Amino acid sequence: MEYRTLGLSGLRVSAVGLGCMGMSHAYGAPADKREMTELLADAVEMGYTLFDTAEIYGTADRPHHNEELLGEALRPYRNRIVLATKFGLTFDAPEAAGPHALIPDARPEAIRRAVEGSLRRLRTDHIDLYYQHRIDSSVEPETVAEVMADLIREGKILHWGISETTEEYLRRAHRICPVTAIQNRFSMMARWHEPLLPVCRELDIGFVAHSPLANGLLTNRYTANTPFDPDTDYRASMPQYRPDSFEKNRALFSLLERLAEEHRATASQISLAWMMNKRPPVVPIPGTRHLFRLKENIGAADIRLTEDEVKAIDTALDTMPMSEVFGGSPIKKQTASRVQS
Repeated sequence: MEYRTLGLSGLRVSAVGLGCMGMSHAYGAPADKREMTELLADAVEMGYTLFDTAEIYGTADRPHHNEELLGEALRPYRNRIVLATKFGLTFDAPEAAGPHALIPDARPEAIRRAVEGSLRRLRTDHIDLYYQHRIDSSVEPETVAEVMADLIREGKILHWGISETTEEYLRRAHRICPVTAIQNRFSMMARWHEPLLPVCRELDIGFVAHSPLANGLLTNRYTANTPFDPDTDYRASMPQYRPDSFEKNRALFSLLERLAEEHRATASQISLAWMMNKRPPVVPIPGTRHLFRLKENIGAADIRLTEDEVKAIDTALDTMPMSEVFGGSPIKKQTASRVQS
């Protein structure tokens, strides 16, 4: 496994991380605990060091399932790994079928409650990388950054980041307390955050990509007939999984197949290697419940694409017809009582 340092922070992570949300949330019912415990141990032994979760990854009856799973499963390896979790979101109507609307809450008192809960569930005395999960329009970035600076001084977190940030928000927060990494949606189908790459390079901030395989579509594993449970699996309502989307994405699939053949790789590995060979390099955190996918994803670190090859892929993607792609759950504005409290 290769490793990257996120910006100038000194935080060293595996070149490919493991997004753990799908073990508990949004990709069907939670996976078997014993199997996921074994899978997480396998990941550590393979060289994965970056493990990503959030306080809201769970179910209606077990809302913090994922943090609890990781806290128990990764405890024996705590000094070998980087634990990343997130604060600042709750779900609207979590008992209903997803995707659920998201309700941000980045008030200082809410952050304080969140960090204590995550520390307890993760069975640790510090969080290595603590992300603001979504921007809360009612709280200024400077206010959030000041709380992060306090938590760092107290030793409860070592680094902080922002998920789904904008350039303005990032710059304002970074001036108060240096940001180690951003975590935004990024894939060959979702490139709207690409303008943040030069910003990250300028500010020496790492770029971590969630959903780097377009929620699994770019694995080339699924067809128009693949069923998903609408009660537990977000893919049932994602536009890239609609039956007509597979025909719309034929050119993209063909590009991946051609590049995979040229590099003796898989479609997934090419999708990941494309962003890992950008400047600055992006650290993808694909999720999986399967050992063979863990091995496949980590293999992307061995693929070398030249600057010209990356540019050629970008040029092809710029003009290529594609279906819509899931861009994230909707944000629900705060109620008047929440804003006034």
